[in-house]
Amino acid sequence: MRQPGDRAPAPGPLALVQNLLNTVDMGAGRDRLRTIAELTAFAAANGATGLSFTDSDVSETRRFREALRDACRGHAGSEVPATSVAALRHALATSPLLLTIDGTGATRAVPVAGLGGSAALIADVAAGILNAATAGTWPRLKACAAHRCQWVYYDHSPAGRSRWCTMSLCGSRAKMRAYRAGRSAGRPGFAP
Repeated sequence: MRQPGDRAPAPGPLALVQNLLNTVDMGAGRDRLRTIAELTAFAAANGATGLSFTDSDVSETRRFREALRDACRGHAGSEVPATSVAALRHALATSPLLLTIDGTGATRAVPVAGLGGSAALIADVAAGILNAATAGTWPRLKACAAHRCQWVYYDHSPAGRSRWCTMSLCGSRAKMRAYRAGRSAGRPGFAP
């Protein structure tokens, strides 16, 4: 899978979230979570070893992934569809977390013991999101505003207002389309 060249990966707890969301490359039409074997390999590569999955776990994980992508599109200014909000609520309700407090008083969310399959993987992702939300970094995980791309990136910009995975590719294309649309509409400032 590709990684836009001018973006560093998401920090800490958001790395798993970003990795899950980028198991599909919409521009190339490739999805790395189509089978039980692919989901098992993804989980193992991201520290969730010992999990076994079924075909329904693959479907549930993919449904969760796409609803979560819509939430990341929301971070870039898009409206999150009601169906995605409902799918997230369902997935998160079946993947409970536990709040832990360590010897220094620091808190951290962790998956409840005994979960299996997609519920365990989704709980790991949810823990990463909650821990990142506590740190204030969750809103910086965004899906590219380019409809054909939607690659998920971490917005390291100082203002946190970027909209594209990479300015040199998706951002330039969007700006060129806007320029051409303005020229063809005869708007002021778009002289032929």
